[in-house]
Amino acid sequence: MRRSGVFPFCLIQVVCAVMLLVGCKPEATQPSSDQQTPAAVPDQTEAKGDMAADTVPEGARRLIAAYPDMDMRYVDNQMVIAGETVPYDDGKPKSFVELLDDCDVEDMFAMPYDTSVTRPDYLSDPGRGRCEALYKAMYGHNASEVAKNLVDVRWFGQTLQFTRINGANKQLEAVERELKSHPEWSKYFAKSSTFYWRKVRGANRLSAHSYGMTIDINVANSDYWQWANPGKGELDKIGYKNRIPLEIVGVFEKHGFIWGGRWYHFDTMHFEYRPELL
Repeated sequence: MRRSGVFPFCLIQVVCAVMLLVGCKPEATQPSSDQQTPAAVPDQTEAKGDMAADTVPEGARRLIAAYPDMDMRYVDNQMVIAGETVPYDDGKPKSFVELLDDCDVEDMFAMPYDTSVTRPDYLSDPGRGRCEALYKAMYGHNASEVAKNLVDVRWFGQTLQFTRINGANKQLEAVERELKSHPEWSKYFAKSSTFYWRKVRGANRLSAHSYGMTIDINVANSDYWQWANPGKGELDKIGYKNRIPLEIVGVFEKHGFIWGGRWYHFDTMHFEYRPELL
């Protein structure tokens, strides 16, 4: 009786071994009609779209975020602004001076703007380079086009002309409201100036004042690198000078304005609306 009980068990083992040797396996169980099927694989076109979004350069993303009212997009190394096309990266290696005189969109972000810097390093001029084609597309291609979008802004007893594009005039008004609570600073704001279509002194590029989004506060209490370092050129070592309280600077920066006092080639009276850098 004990031997007859072992035989069937051994026979089963032999059959299983043969099945393994010849590669036999049971049929996979098919899901019944009422079983839930696995989730579908994501569409590859959508995945590629997400990957494409990740390839938009940081500078382009910052511009688009900073100017939401502009019809601005990045497409194939181009910034498309209200139907105009401006190259993002021209692919040219550039010297310091060329970054200023032949600035493309990518070059504007070559030097990070750091609000903690009080004495800039040698040749650190974040925001001093501007892509003229980009700013002309936003603010106007000539003095008359820019002037069409200038509005009156009250500024410590003066009436100044400032662009309404990108809400820049509203931001300057917000700066004045905040600074008015500090009458001890009033001397810094007298005789301020804004729009003036012109070239930068000694260069063939437009001043930021040409676009109507820049203000120079009182010259009498400000400093400029060439005035403080007569005879010095762009690549020379220069001494730094500033008399503008940093608390004033902080108010401007809070509302999207960069300060020329954070440049190695300092211009401490100078504030321009450049929220993409902040």
